[in-house]
Amino acid sequence: MRIGPTYKYWVDMLPPLRCTNCQYEDLFTGFIPSTTNTTDALLQTVFDLYYNPALSVVGDEIVGLADIDSYGGLGDTSGSGIPYYFNGALGQYLNNQAFSMYAWSSIGSSAYHALQASLRKQVSHGVQFDLNYTFSKSTDITSTASRVGFAVYGYTNIGLVGSRLANAFSPKLARAVSDYDLTHQLNLNWIADLPFGKGQAVARNAGGALDAFIGGWQLSGLARWTSGFPFSVDGGQRWPTDWFLTAIAQETSKQKTGIYHLMDPSTGFAFVSPFLDPSAAQAAFTLPLPGQVGSRNILRGDGYAGLDMSLGKRWKMPYRETHSVQFLWQVFNVPNLTRFNAEGVGSSLLTSLTQAPTHFGAYTSLLTQPRVMQFSLRYEF
Repeated sequence: MRIGPTYKYWVDMLPPLRCTNCQYEDLFTGFIPSTTNTTDALLQTVFDLYYNPALSVVGDEIVGLADIDSYGGLGDTSGSGIPYYFNGALGQYLNNQAFSMYAWSSIGSSAYHALQASLRKQVSHGVQFDLNYTFSKSTDITSTASRVGFAVYGYTNIGLVGSRLANAFSPKLARAVSDYDLTHQLNLNWIADLPFGKGQAVARNAGGALDAFIGGWQLSGLARWTSGFPFSVDGGQRWPTDWFLTAIAQETSKQKTGIYHLMDPSTGFAFVSPFLDPSAAQAAFTLPLPGQVGSRNILRGDGYAGLDMSLGKRWKMPYRETHSVQFLWQVFNVPNLTRFNAEGVGSSLLTSLTQAPTHFGAYTSLLTQPRVMQFSLRYEF
């Protein structure tokens, strides 16, 4: 089994058989090549160590190298159990100290460009507000977003897959829009005195009792809307470039994203996905080759939307002006909006090649919280 001149690489790098009348063997699986040709047997055993589904996956060459160089998977049928290593010694190829070189560094670079517009109304006629719009783009070689958290695959403070540099020799390969990039963002806050009660447009001549009931109410609010957040497709527990950093999948054809309410016809399971055809979308991604870093943040999920409001009134006590009672009714997420999180953490993690094709990209967490309201009555003195 010879694939062009590449077989010579393994013959040169790995020691010859130490015994006569024996063959190379995969010590992990017990695989023994069918051929007695020494070179072909070596190649078949190496191939098994690289691409045996129980040990590794196609496209995950570093695992195959580790199986030989560090874990002692290449042996022979002599029964000695002594592995064959690159250049005859453990850790000569994948040095144990270089399995992961995780460190903070100042090599990072980022850029932010934006158009910002604001409309402000100062207090007059009982109304004030601020309206802000931002059209922007943020790019960098690595980042993480506060909406995501810092726990992935059981590790803490490392961010999501893709938030660390898989190829430190070519960090710019990971340059893309930031994890927190938002093309559009709109914010609005306001305070308005309701026009009821004495001296107002409605019930201008209200007496003391009526004014105490309908007058002096104030309505305030805070609204925010954004376009979609970027996200990447996780390759699962695969390490094509860096032994410690799992891979981002490589996009092979452009995918359109949206909010699609779907159902698995075989199980009746209803779910929401950013892909109209999850199976076809998953087929459009593959594991990157060694040295590559995948397609970072090339997809857009849902954005954020929220509206919080409060209604309140203050009564001054007739027996002393420095004493008052304040009533406040606060409602968070007034319209009970739902916005999905494409990069959740925990058991759901994020969109991954390890998901079932029929449920690829299925949302499992939210950017928003359900509607909550609270009432308070406060006496001040």
